[in-house]
Amino acid sequence: MDSSAQSSADTLATTPPGTISSSGSDAENQSKLRTLLGILRRFVGVADIASVRFSLPSQLLEPIPNLEYWNYLDRPETFASIGDSDDEIGRFLAVLRFWFTKDLKFIKGKPCKPYNSTLGEFFRPARVSFLTEQTSHHPPVSAFYIECPEKGISANGYDQISAKFTGTSIKVTPGVHNLGIFITLHSRGDESYRLTHPIAHLGGLLRGALTVYVEDISFITCSRTKIRCILQYIGDSWLGKPKHRVEGVIYRFDHATEDIERIKDVPIKAILAKIEGSWMNQLYYTMTGSKEKRLLIDLDPLLPVLKTCPPPEEQLPNESRKKWEKVTEAIHAKDYGTATQLKQDIEERQREKAAERQEKQIHWKPQFFEDMAERVGQPHLSEEGKKVLQGLNVGNYKLEPYEL
Repeated sequence: MDSSAQSSADTLATTPPGTISSSGSDAENQSKLRTLLGILRRFVGVADIASVRFSLPSQLLEPIPNLEYWNYLDRPETFASIGDSDDEIGRFLAVLRFWFTKDLKFIKGKPCKPYNSTLGEFFRPARVSFLTEQTSHHPPVSAFYIECPEKGISANGYDQISAKFTGTSIKVTPGVHNLGIFITLHSRGDESYRLTHPIAHLGGLLRGALTVYVEDISFITCSRTKIRCILQYIGDSWLGKPKHRVEGVIYRFDHATEDIERIKDVPIKAILAKIEGSWMNQLYYTMTGSKEKRLLIDLDPLLPVLKTCPPPEEQLPNESRKKWEKVTEAIHAKDYGTATQLKQDIEERQREKAAERQEKQIHWKPQFFEDMAERVGQPHLSEEGKKVLQGLNVGNYKLEPYEL
């Protein structure tokens, strides 16, 4: 075996599933981005390139399924601990800790393009149980449900983005079905929180180094305690090193103040605490009446946690890691010709099934969630979905195959 083949074999043997590749020199990565930029230029003026679902060559993809990549459990312990405090402000601060750790993948690594999900594909890691399923192909939408029964907490929502190429960057906004993350503390009288996503920009295409920029507002609202947070992500100048600053206020709202969109419009007497810092490093909070700035969370020592999934022999063919297993192996081995062919075979089967459903006038329905048309913003589990989560919670991964 020659050295390059041995290196590829070693990579396959040592790369855990779900790992985002870090291989490739700066020159190789810049070459990939130039190729990507050339493809994206064809979509200047297209209102939403995310709905186009164009197919990229395998050498431009990261070897990770889309449903695994787009999850909010980069640090599952911050989710599980949201309801621990007996104090309502303490619980709200815990929600913020979860919020700032849910996307560590963008802070600690590079933004990447995962595989396009296929209709009916699903992903189900354990530890904090998580189930997500591709519930629509046009537009691409996935539903998710997170659960930690021993802590009495769950969350759900739809993942959908709208993306527009401006010529120098990609503007990413939440899609019409994506109304945020909805968290429920069942152990706290079903205390619930809604967290809305900000608009983000993917820049650095011209420089050959992808970077996420955020310059928008997010809202976190608890209707039971009447506590709300406005988070203002502050844009950086093109000159100088980006600071990725964020500032915010936590305040008690009433009917007159529940829809305030600007920090400066919040009545001073309603403010409970202020937030400041960098969403890439350290975040701090200061309680009203105090001058002491306290650490909310330090992101520097934290890394995304790899997902624990059912063993390969217990995964169904449409389960993300199983479905894309051969493509992933080929990309890690840098056998891009084989990877591209395997990927195209999966995409062609998807098109054939869609054509067959259309010819037979079959309305496709998700297996693990209620029909998306019947739910807005918050998907509900089907009976099969409830069984899957119950199994994850006790380590029983056995599922019966079903027809897509």
